[in-house]
Amino acid sequence: MTLSPENAETFALTALGWLLGNEELLPVFMGSTGIGVDDLRSNAGDPAFLASVLDFLMMDDAWVVAFCDAVDAPYDRPMMARMALPGGTHVNWT
Repeated sequence: MTLSPENAETFALTALGWLLGNEELLPVFMGSTGIGVDDLRSNAGDPAFLASVLDFLMMDDAWVVAFCDAVDAPYDRPMMARMALPGGTHVNWT
């Protein structure tokens, strides 16, 4: 199953909302990206920013599991959504 870019953006917005509600993980995200609270709001509609939210989330399997369990999504959905956003295509190195 592939996601349309619009569905991927919606899913990534869900991930951003979950991240905003996670008091332990949000400071890690903000610290690692250097983004401020005002920037979170202004960038929420940017597909490239939403891709970075999914990239961050997928850095740790435990984060993926916690998020997917919270929103009742399959564990592969973040990767599927990421692939539909800018820069998400698989790179073939051969």
